[in-house]
Amino acid sequence: MGDVLAGFHAAWEFESDSVLIRFERGIRSPKLFQALGERRVPLEAIAGVTLTPGKRGTVVLHAVPRAGADPLMEAAAGQLKDTCDPYRLVLPAERETLAEYYADELRAQLADDDTPAERYLVAPPKAPLQFKAYDGKASFDGKRVSFRWSWTGASSAKWKAGDQNFPLTGLSGVEWRSPEVFEGHLRLLPREPAGAQPGQPDQDPAAVVFGLGYGPVHESLPFAAAVLAAVRSAGGGTPALASVPRRDPADIAERIRHLGELHRAGLVTDSEFATKKAELLAEL
Repeated sequence: MGDVLAGFHAAWEFESDSVLIRFERGIRSPKLFQALGERRVPLEAIAGVTLTPGKRGTVVLHAVPRAGADPLMEAAAGQLKDTCDPYRLVLPAERETLAEYYADELRAQLADDDTPAERYLVAPPKAPLQFKAYDGKASFDGKRVSFRWSWTGASSAKWKAGDQNFPLTGLSGVEWRSPEVFEGHLRLLPREPAGAQPGQPDQDPAAVVFGLGYGPVHESLPFAAAVLAAVRSAGGGTPALASVPRRDPADIAERIRHLGELHRAGLVTDSEFATKKAELLAEL
């Protein structure tokens, strides 16, 4: 095909075996798009194509990714907002006819196969990667994940455990919970758990927690996707969901104390302090 269809915040270039998505870096573009830059999506990674009405005089061209084909979408596990979905191209309604043409062209080239992919077909973000979480700094060099705890946010359990280093060969997957919902975190899942694992991410030395502007989607999700893809390449499994038990009251008190320190230092506004404190107290 070789044609380009430009929409809001992205442009799709249609090639014989793939779609090259180039994301705008403008100030109004979602930060996740800016972080991704561009992505080449092989046609075999696409399960289907839809064209639907959007908001305020727009239409949305959506390439539905095949399950298991993209580490970014697998790590996201359905938690991305529509506006941050890299497989959605929003266009003015007057371009609906053109968008419908490209949708039909894409459908004609797709294989009739909706089974999960046996390997990742879309390239993950490249290491090295790092981001700041609420309780520490996470970094990934392509071979291991490291957590360095912050004195302002890490729980006593994490301080006692010390800074952590996780070789990929010891991991089976990654669990990412969006920072845009309460209890956002990134947890590394061990290949062979050593005894009972802490249920709460803020007590687990294999996890970092998000919140108060730390661990934003555009930093933590590409990080999670890169680790997930590397784990699979190293022979690991896929992420699993963990149950979340009720917090210990002593830990709640400690988190509130840390929150107060950030508030006094001017790093947290009055409203943020009140909201987060209420959320923590609600868990008692």
